[in-house]
Amino acid sequence: MDPGCHKLYHVHGFDSRQFLEHYLSDKADMVFGEESLKFPIENLTKVFTEGHIKGDVLIDLSLSSMVHHLYSACEFFNHIIVLKAQDRCILELKRWLNTRTGAFDWGHATKLHADIEGKCDQLQDKEEKVRSAVQHVMRCNLEQENMTDPIVLPPADCIISTWILGAISKDQDEYIRYLRKFSGLLKPGGHLIIIEDLDGTYYTVGNERHHYLTCDEDFLRKALVGEGFVINYCKVQKRTNMSDLVDYSSSIFIAAHREKSV
Repeated sequence: MDPGCHKLYHVHGFDSRQFLEHYLSDKADMVFGEESLKFPIENLTKVFTEGHIKGDVLIDLSLSSMVHHLYSACEFFNHIIVLKAQDRCILELKRWLNTRTGAFDWGHATKLHADIEGKCDQLQDKEEKVRSAVQHVMRCNLEQENMTDPIVLPPADCIISTWILGAISKDQDEYIRYLRKFSGLLKPGGHLIIIEDLDGTYYTVGNERHHYLTCDEDFLRKALVGEGFVINYCKVQKRTNMSDLVDYSSSIFIAAHREKSV
């Protein structure tokens, strides 16, 4: 489908609070809990607790104003830097980080993470650890050579990219270009974690449809290998929800490390 028919996240933006309510809330009519909440948290918990992915700096380049995907990371990295392409997403995230009135309630995700870790007595402590670890939330320009110009970021030990590559790439060539740009933020041998939806074309926020790149597991694997990555872990889960807010067939989680420069 022509991406020109739908809005692009980094060009047009969207209401980040509506996105969270649609896809990540604890409302009774929110049907994406299995894919949007449980699937990322389970797999992130697995790859981090295995102990191979850790270090000083983690950079998060993800869609909207999510924090649930950082719960495991805060235990293994001293500094988390969050980059956002839209000011509204920064404001929404900072509202939660600064515990302001009206912030999105991530309590259900915190409890889910604690249940998966088997640490149900540490709910409040978990949220405070995330807030302490997220030391910078910065605006980025995805088209600049240095996305955070004039600030130069320290090389990262790990990058997490959740749903954003599919949302900003009009075609597969652009996906590889952005993947290369993101990878340039890594240290040699650094790790990259990608969470995407497969075989989709759009997602809805409010009354607006936004573009999402159609791709499959084979394309993602080849793209990573082509950029010098070795895939350490891959998990695909078929879609279980019924909703016309978004179209996709399954979700994928990939953890890889960069073996060589390309």
